[in-house]
Amino acid sequence: MKEFTVPMALIDFIPVLLFLLACTRVEKDLAHRMTKISRTLFTSGYAIVFAAGTLKALYKLLYAIGAGDHSWMSAQFFSNQAFGFLLCGIGLTLAVTGKAKSRTYALLPVMSLVGIMIVGLGAMDASLCFLASKLRKRGALICFIASFFLCLGMGYLSSRSFDKASMNWIAEIVNIGGQGLLYAGVRMLHKAGLEKI
Repeated sequence: MKEFTVPMALIDFIPVLLFLLACTRVEKDLAHRMTKISRTLFTSGYAIVFAAGTLKALYKLLYAIGAGDHSWMSAQFFSNQAFGFLLCGIGLTLAVTGKAKSRTYALLPVMSLVGIMIVGLGAMDASLCFLASKLRKRGALICFIASFFLCLGMGYLSSRSFDKASMNWIAEIVNIGGQGLLYAGVRMLHKAGLEKI
């Protein structure tokens, strides 16, 4: 039996919301740099990650209130998150570099889910680090690097059993930290005039 509680399930929505806020802010600030292709990839990617995270948090909430064990809501998370991060990473990289095409598309079928997630998340954070360097925002740069490593930590934690409440709380703290740093870094870039570069 899983040890999910209502407070734990509700807290699971926080990193999902922080990720959405960070991505929508980046999309607005870089609208002038995004082509139709890069915007479609980026927005599709973060929509997939947001939906996957929302479903997983909703699964915990439903389980905690005794509304059943809808395990498909949790099972979809890893693969959808990996694919969503890859799309985000490709879209943001195309926007930052100004290139409308990428050979990365050809790599999609041969990458593992873990590889896809790391490449996508890495491309997204590397693009944000590049922008932080360009705007001379060292604090934002540190936030994006730390966020990347906390997200990698979440990947490790995902391989562990989440039946125990303690593992869920550890994962919640790491996830909130990672997404909170992402959002904080994006806010720093926004205040530094990201929409003007």
